[in-house]
Amino acid sequence: MKIKEQEPMRNHTTWRIGGPADLLVQPESVEELQKAIQIAEQSDTPYYVIGGGSNLLVADEGIAGTVIQLGGSLTGLQITDKYIIAEAGVPLPVLARKAAEYGLSGLEFAAGIPGSVGGAVVMNAGAYQGQISDVIRQVVCCDASGQLVTLDAESCEFSYRNSRFKKNRDLIIVSVKMELTPGDKEKIQEQMKKNTASRKEKQPVEYPNAGSIFKNPAGDAAGRLIELVGAKGWRQGDAMVSEKHSNFIVNLGSATSEDVLQLVNRVKQAVYSKTGVLLEEEILFLGRENSER
Repeated sequence: MKIKEQEPMRNHTTWRIGGPADLLVQPESVEELQKAIQIAEQSDTPYYVIGGGSNLLVADEGIAGTVIQLGGSLTGLQITDKYIIAEAGVPLPVLARKAAEYGLSGLEFAAGIPGSVGGAVVMNAGAYQGQISDVIRQVVCCDASGQLVTLDAESCEFSYRNSRFKKNRDLIIVSVKMELTPGDKEKIQEQMKKNTASRKEKQPVEYPNAGSIFKNPAGDAAGRLIELVGAKGWRQGDAMVSEKHSNFIVNLGSATSEDVLQLVNRVKQAVYSKTGVLLEEEILFLGRENSER
């Protein structure tokens, strides 16, 4: 188990933003994860679990307590017939490629999505008319006492960019069992290539970002509404509404959490004033200054 004190979280988020965590713990097995949780609970220390650090904005002041990071560890992967069991730290693009190699369809949408399997399940990540909950059959998680609990898909309470795990941080995803559909390997790989190429063409992958900022309102697209108010290119410090995709805020180099928050609020207010639609953030806020959001 790796333990780092006062570790800058900008080194562990795709936005490259965030102050230091009091402690960063990187367990390398399920047993070490259980131990880390038990220690934090017994010492009454607040703790937070992250994966690859996408969809995450960390406060400039950092995080009081312990951050348990699973991205980079817990990367076990088993494939049997049409089933895949993936541990929480498996990168989502790796999972998608492995499924394609075995001629299994159902994860084409995930090609190119950054982050880990665990984070994708928490957010119910999706793209191109697909989402991770479509293929999930079982989730093994660790509760606040360090005990392993197995949930079926219905018990995970999935909805659009939401899940039981997002609402209840006391359940930490350890592994996921997915059921895919056998298909033509070459067709699956070709679709993944198309999705990846489309992502590179339409999204600002050349800058640090956290993915989509806002959820799409029912029957509409957040990007369309943001573009409607002329917000493309708006800046606050080094945070900018992407000129390539208006539902992305990019870090031009030294953006702060406060820069991003101010820009998010400015965009929300502009869209609401013009359209009456109140956009809802898809990203998660973590840290001292964000604790009351």
